Order: sequence, then structure tokens, then C-alpha cells
Amino acid sequence: MKPPSPNGGQERSGLLELHLAVLLFGGTALFSKLIPLPALDITVLRSAIAAVVLALLVRLGGQRLQLSRWQDYGIAMGLGITVSLHWVTYFASMQLSSVAIGMIAFFSYPVMTVLVEPLLTGTRLRAMDLVCGLAVLVGVALLIPEASLGNNVTLGIALGVLSAALFTARNLMHKRYFAQYSGPHAMFYQTLVAALFLAPFMQQGPGALDSDGWQLVLLLGVAFTALPHGLFTSALRRLSAKTVGLVSCLQPLYGALLALFILGEGLDGKTLLGGALVVATAVFETQQSHRSRRQQKDA
Repeated sequence: MKPPSPNGGQERSGLLELHLAVLLFGGTALFSKLIPLPALDITVLRSAIAAVVLALLVRLGGQRLQLSRWQDYGIAMGLGITVSLHWVTYFASMQLSSVAIGMIAFFSYPVMTVLVEPLLTGTRLRAMDLVCGLAVLVGVALLIPEASLGNNVTLGIALGVLSAALFTARNLMHKRYFAQYSGPHAMFYQTLVAALFLAPFMQQGPGALDSDGWQLVLLLGVAFTALPHGLFTSALRRLSAKTVGLVSCLQPLYGALLALFILGEGLDGKTLLGGALVVATAVFETQQSHRSRRQQKDA
């Protein structure tokens, strides 16, 4: 009988980080409705605050803020721009439609990840991956409340799908080219680039917020951006992008529940059924990942 592998502990740690990050991400969508600013302005302030917090975390952890290679600064710039566009389209999607519809459109990204990652890694696409991806797609579709598809809703759905494509690209690029850096270190550069890239396009600016608005922005930047993104990128170093994408499908359920209690957005039977399907798929994928990795280590 083989002794427990230290990699098994890293995998468990990665899954714990991932589930906590997803819980916090579930509450992020609410700020698109709670903060009285355009999506781009929210993204700039969120990114700037998160960059400061992440820089402090990196220094407190005894790490240098500098990157190891000059080429990595170019990669960080590309990742930061991708993240900034993902966040703007994510918030705009929900401002144009609703939290539920925006999150559901965005959560087409796990299916994108399942289909794209094997093309980049040269691995075979398994039939079970397609089944899990389709199950997630059905689950998030069931979360959609009844709504009249006006122009704003249609545009919101389109922006949500675009946000999903940008998020998929960011995750796969990060894992391939930037995974050698810790979560806080990697996200410091991405949030810093996002703030600098979008700042010239702000419409209203920080002066448009009162004290309550600033409290919400600080909460978003620290507890719902710096912390979960640091955890999320750290999990990406230990788990496959496919596993991260499918487990992250807990987020619409958390978002729907938080929207119910905080914004008063109702939940119907279809929403509950879709949430149950998404959670069941995420749990199954996590178990499959555990089993697959254990078999590889024991072989």
C-alpha cells in the first residue's frame, strides 16, 4: 500500500480554495445592481482596489512584486486586458437584463472550456466531458426565469456569452503561460492592468459615489475580487481548467439565492431544478477528478 501522496493534499487544498472562491463569486453579480455606476466604472474601481490589496498580500507573503522574466509582463498585459473586458461585459449583461439571466448566459463558459481545452492540450475529448457540459448547459438554462425578450434582454444575453468566451480564454491562457505565479501575485498584475487599461474610458468617476456607494465598492474590491480571484487562480495551478469550469457552476445557484434574499428576485421551480442539476454535475466532476488523479498516482 502506497503512502499518501503530497500531491493529493495539494489537490484537496485546490478544491477547497475553488469552492470558497465560487461562493464569493456568487455574490459578485449583486453589485451590478447595488452600485449606481456604469459597468465600466465599477470595473475600474473594483480593479484598482483589488490591485492594492493583492500587492499587500504578495509583500506580506514575502514575495517580490517583480515577475521572473520580461516576457511575462507581456503575458500579464494580455491577461489583464482580457479580464477587464470580461468584467465589463459581465456587469453590463446583468445591468441590461437581470442578475439571473446575465449569470446564466455567462455560464456557457464551462461548455466552452470542455470543448476547447483538449484542442490546446492535445488530449482526447471524452464522451463523459460532453455529457457533463451538456448537463451544465441544461441546468443553467433551467435557471432562466420567465421574461419578455426585449432588446435589452437580448443584448444582455449576447454580452453574457461574450463574457463567457473572454473568461474561458483567460483561464486557459493563465494555466498555460502564467501558472508559475501564486494566485495573489498573478491577479495583482491582472487587476492593475485592468484598472489602467479601462480608466481613460470612465464615464462618471469616483466623485459620483456617496459614502454608501464607496462602502459597496470597497466590499466588492476586497472581499469579492481580491480574495476570490486569488483563491481561484491558486486553484487553477492545482486543477484542470475543465474541472475548475464545471465546479464553478455552483456560482449561479449561489447568485440566485443571494439575489432572492438581497434584491428580492424570486425563485421558481425551474430555477431550483436547474440549480440542483448544476450542483450535481459539479460534484460529479469533482469526484471524477479525484478518482482519475488517484488512479494515475497508483499506476
